[in-house]
Amino acid sequence: MWRDLLAGSILIVEDDREIRDLLVHYLRKEGFQPAVAHDGEEGLSRARAEKPDLILLDILLPKMDGLELLRKIRADREIARTPVAMLTAKGDETDRIIGLELGADDYIPKPFSPREVVARIKAIFRRSQKPPEEPEEKVYEYAGLRLDVSRHEVSFKGKAVSLTSKEFRILQALLSTPGRVLTRESILSRVWGEETHVIDRTVDVHIAKLRQKIPFLSEAIETVKDLGYKLRED
Repeated sequence: MWRDLLAGSILIVEDDREIRDLLVHYLRKEGFQPAVAHDGEEGLSRARAEKPDLILLDILLPKMDGLELLRKIRADREIARTPVAMLTAKGDETDRIIGLELGADDYIPKPFSPREVVARIKAIFRRSQKPPEEPEEKVYEYAGLRLDVSRHEVSFKGKAVSLTSKEFRILQALLSTPGRVLTRESILSRVWGEETHVIDRTVDVHIAKLRQKIPFLSEAIETVKDLGYKLRED
């Protein structure tokens, strides 16, 4: 049952042959169907042609780096929703934040244990295969801002605003609790759930993106030092 549920196709985009072969071995052993690409351009081509269930993506790649490849994946309607886990030797928090901001589902620093990679992949598949919740028939309105939960639509003063799913859920959490402080931990729990790899700083990045996309929120969302954020009462 477990293997039937999780035996998805996985595209590994990695230029290091030793790492590629190791990942292929462990993934096949667990019942997955791995395919490989040796550089960013080949990775994009294979992702578009094969539409894998998940992509394991290195950041340091020839021809097209992993962040640019992730950007193109998220911009392509055919594969935009494909889960992506980033592999990288870099320990720089900046790369981690950029990857998460671009829509990476997980971030795995090298060196890593192949078993850890497999465990994280299984966790991603579990999250993606949860039965969809019944849509909440709820519309939030706040000072010209409108969020329709069931339609997954946001507008400000009648103009549609495009948000990622994470940005949408953060905004929904704030709109549902005006005047109340939401700690970073509570936002992580509400929005990311079991994704324990996500760091507090990720919340700050998404709040910054919300403020950028809807400038009105720069003042409406207040930063509460050392705690989190709250939506100013209308």
